[in-house]
Amino acid sequence: MTTTHLQSRQTIGKTEIEIVKDEPVIIMTRIFDAPRALVWQAISRPEHFARWWGPRRMINEIVEMDICPGGKWRIVQFWGEYLEIDPPQKSVSTQRFLDYPPILVSIRLEDLGDRTRMIAEQRLDSVASREGLLASGMTSGAGESYDRLEELVASLQNGAPT
Repeated sequence: MTTTHLQSRQTIGKTEIEIVKDEPVIIMTRIFDAPRALVWQAISRPEHFARWWGPRRMINEIVEMDICPGGKWRIVQFWGEYLEIDPPQKSVSTQRFLDYPPILVSIRLEDLGDRTRMIAEQRLDSVASREGLLASGMTSGAGESYDRLEELVASLQNGAPT
């Protein structure tokens, strides 16, 4: 993506967040010091997902997580449906919260050898919805989530049970 299409770019910790000009899109990019297969495992297994998704103050109770096209996922007040799964490189799902319109979430994992670039794109129904989500503090929560994911992946690399 060229910078002429960006409204803004910021970095929270090690996570780069791009806001696409005049589009209801937020793109978050993070590089993890772990192979792609391990990062995929951390984001796709319920027992791992619960340990990193959301800010530290959040306790994640996985109610449902069926990672296949058409499969449902639910973490207490958040839920959605998997639309596309292509292990270990891509997942596309919807994300819902309360009565807000669904967000389309696309996650791509790029293989960088012993490292992985994760690109998470969130597409909302309108620029106004995107601005509301940004105003909610979502970017700091996402940065904290990815910090937790980095910690989890490091522990898995160091022999923690998978």
